[in-house]
Amino acid sequence: MSEKIKFVQRETLKEKPDPSELGFGKYFTDYMLSFDYDIDQGWHDLKIVPYGPIEISPAAQGIHYGQSVFEGLKAYKHNGEVDLFRPSENFKRINKSLARLDMPQVDEEVVLDGLKQLVDVERDWVPEGEGQSLYIRPYVFATEGILGVRPSYSYKLLIILSPSGSYYGGASLNPTKIYVEDQYVRAVRGGVGYAKVAGNYAASLLAQSNASAQGYDQVLWLDGVEQKYVEEVGSMNIFFVENGKLVTPELNGSILPGITRKTVIELAQNLGYEVEERKVSIDELIEAHNKGELTEVFGTGTAAVISPVGQLKYGETEIVINNNETGEITQNLYDHYTGIQSGKLDDPQGWRVVVPRY
Repeated sequence: MSEKIKFVQRETLKEKPDPSELGFGKYFTDYMLSFDYDIDQGWHDLKIVPYGPIEISPAAQGIHYGQSVFEGLKAYKHNGEVDLFRPSENFKRINKSLARLDMPQVDEEVVLDGLKQLVDVERDWVPEGEGQSLYIRPYVFATEGILGVRPSYSYKLLIILSPSGSYYGGASLNPTKIYVEDQYVRAVRGGVGYAKVAGNYAASLLAQSNASAQGYDQVLWLDGVEQKYVEEVGSMNIFFVENGKLVTPELNGSILPGITRKTVIELAQNLGYEVEERKVSIDELIEAHNKGELTEVFGTGTAAVISPVGQLKYGETEIVINNNETGEITQNLYDHYTGIQSGKLDDPQGWRVVVPRY
């Protein structure tokens, strides 16, 4: 077992929220993980501290110039144990995001071990209801107080935890309505689209607000050059079922390499489905729908895992997918994916990682 890290005790613990009213990202646990970096010492002072406000310079470069990256993953409780789901993939990806913003990379094993110790301390915060989980948010931001436009010389990594309810409220999968954005673009190849950086989400908010005002749940982004090839949804990657085959946009440098996306591809192949990663135009999808060949659409992401899509609107064209009902392949993948996450199904790939008791 690894060495225990420094632990700063709270004077009093919080009252835990009602499990039936968790929602997403509203409540936070008693403690968080903290890790500091400066150019002379490198990463140092890894510790578990009480969750609460932090002191930061008003001139911190993370605020002014956007050097900020983050991740999202979950912990689950079953049979008295707490599991993480493919956490190593998240720390591999955060290092790729850090590299893209010229920020110092972290030792993935050290931070993952710190996360396990944090979750062990907070294991009573992991909800046990159907579809519930402990959401985990690691993030890194620049802290040096200087207005020069250059990479910061100091950074902070924090991991905060938030008990979260079922995305679907314990009900069956509810198909979403998606608006295909044809005015704004999310990212271009050569930019930061493949990295999980804060600015990507800030840039998506106006389009999301416009879509919401028209009654749509999410935005589907097109490529930033020709604005004809499908890329991803605001908070998810996207999959289409054409003639029984799963098709998803290939990773091209402007699409986030989702861990749920990767897992769904591997799971689908293990279940015997054919999966194709390639360029997919919006015109192809509309034509396939008109021919009766586009039978299912779903998004994949940490929050919802798999989210069926019932309607797509592009310009003046609106199409309804599978009578606005969850398709058979979508449901099958969701059941297998969540079954492995929750411990109800076997985990032959070793995706679940048990949090030890330190």
